[in-house]
Amino acid sequence: MLPFAPMKARSLLALAIAWAAISGCDRNMEPFVPEEKPRQPDLSKIFPAGAERSAEAGASARGMGSSRGAAPMRGSGSSERIEGRVELAEGLSGRVPPGAVLFVIARRGSAGQPMAVKRIASPRFPLDFAIGPGDRLTEAVPFDGPLQLTAMLDADGNATTRNPGDLQGALPDPVAPGARGLILTIDELL
Repeated sequence: MLPFAPMKARSLLALAIAWAAISGCDRNMEPFVPEEKPRQPDLSKIFPAGAERSAEAGASARGMGSSRGAAPMRGSGSSERIEGRVELAEGLSGRVPPGAVLFVIARRGSAGQPMAVKRIASPRFPLDFAIGPGDRLTEAVPFDGPLQLTAMLDADGNATTRNPGDLQGALPDPVAPGARGLILTIDELL
């Protein structure tokens, strides 16, 4: 009986594959359409009670529908953006490689993981920036402070690499969401 065990497993697998092909998918999924625009899911199938309220809250947060003020998204902390200007220190303007990418990074603490990142390709300095809840790497992490802001001008466009010739700078003190008029100076050559 042992020599036939592999044969039996293969025939059962073939039968299962054939049955799946004949019967189709039982999940009633819509086909994938590459050109289709993203849309909000119909939560009434999952949460029948209160689905109307969640749709209204979603429209309000996006600035549509309700005339009430937009509430911050769940888990976003503050809805306030941090705004300022990135400048290059004297003598570094000639060191900006063509095609460089500017990363404005917000993190809790000077050595913490980045919480929010703004990526700007081929920047021209001075450059006005705004970073906020929409730039978070993980939506569940609240955008609240105090936050340390750094700017990195990266030649290869990869924020995780530190290559000779890359430039960076940081604000001396942490800031809270809603801070405006900041000057973030790139003053360090790696």
